[in-house]
Amino acid sequence: MAQVRIFTDSTSDLPEELLQRYQIEVVPLYVIFEDQSYLDRVDIHAEQLFDFVAHTGKLPKTAAPSPGDFERAFAPFIEADEDIVFIGLSSELSSTIQNARIAAESFPDGRIRVIDSRNLSTGIGVLVVKAAQAALEGRSPSEIQAIVTSFIDKIEVSFIIDTLEYLHKGGRCSSVQAFFGSLLKIRPIVQVIQGAMQLTDKIRGKREKALNQLLQNALAFKDDMDTDFMFITHAQAHDEAAYVKEQFELHTNVKNVFLSETGCVVSSHCGPHTLGIVFAKK
Repeated sequence: MAQVRIFTDSTSDLPEELLQRYQIEVVPLYVIFEDQSYLDRVDIHAEQLFDFVAHTGKLPKTAAPSPGDFERAFAPFIEADEDIVFIGLSSELSSTIQNARIAAESFPDGRIRVIDSRNLSTGIGVLVVKAAQAALEGRSPSEIQAIVTSFIDKIEVSFIIDTLEYLHKGGRCSSVQAFFGSLLKIRPIVQVIQGAMQLTDKIRGKREKALNQLLQNALAFKDDMDTDFMFITHAQAHDEAAYVKEQFELHTNVKNVFLSETGCVVSSHCGPHTLGIVFAKK
C-alpha cells in the first residue's frame, strides 16, 4: 500500500521542528519586491520584509505557486508510489488551492487530494499536523481527508495587530481609519471567519490591554479546546509569545503549546509585533 505524504504551503507558518518530525513538504508562495521575486521562507523571511517596508514605505506583493510549481513538487513523490494530501491557504485569500487542484489533474485520479483549509498561518498548520499524525498512524488518504475536513470549522485563529499601517497599505482600512487608529492607539484584533480575515475588536490604549483581551478571549474556550496541541504565532514578539505560552500551560490541559513565527505572507498583511493564538476545538 502506498504511503501518504502531507504537503502544505509556506503560509502555514509551521516551525521547522514539526516539518522535520512529520516529514511535511512545503510549497512556497512568492514575495515580490518591485521587479524581484523571492520564495517565502526560502529566499526571504519576515524580518527582511519589514526592513523593505520601513525603507520604501511600500508593501511587497505576494503570489501563489503556479500549477507548474505544484506539479514539480508533487511528481517525485507520486513516482515513489506515495499518495499526497495537500492542505493550503484559504481560497478566499489566494489562488493557491485552485492552482494545486489544476496540478493534481496532471496525475492519476485519486493520487492527490487538495483540501482548502479555509484558514491562514498556523490555522492551516493545525490541520496539517493533524493530517501528518494520521498519516503516521497508517490512515488512508480518504481517512486523512475526512479527519482534516472534520476539523476545519473547529479552528480558532485570532491575532492582535500592533499597527494599522500594514492594513492601510494593503487597502484593508482607509487613511482616516489608520490616522485615528494611530492617534487613539487602537490595537485591532483580527479573527479568521469563513476563510477570511475580519476585524472583530478595536482595543484602545496600551498594548498590554489588547494582549490581555486576546488571551482572555482564547481562555474562554479552555474547556472546549482540543488538548493535543496549539500554537502561539508571532512576528517579532518573542517575549510576549513566551508569556502567552506560559499562560496556556498554566491554565489549560493542552499537552503541547508550540511557538511559531509568521512568514512573509501573513507578515505583509499584519506587520511586526503581531501575535496570534491558534487552536482547535473538540
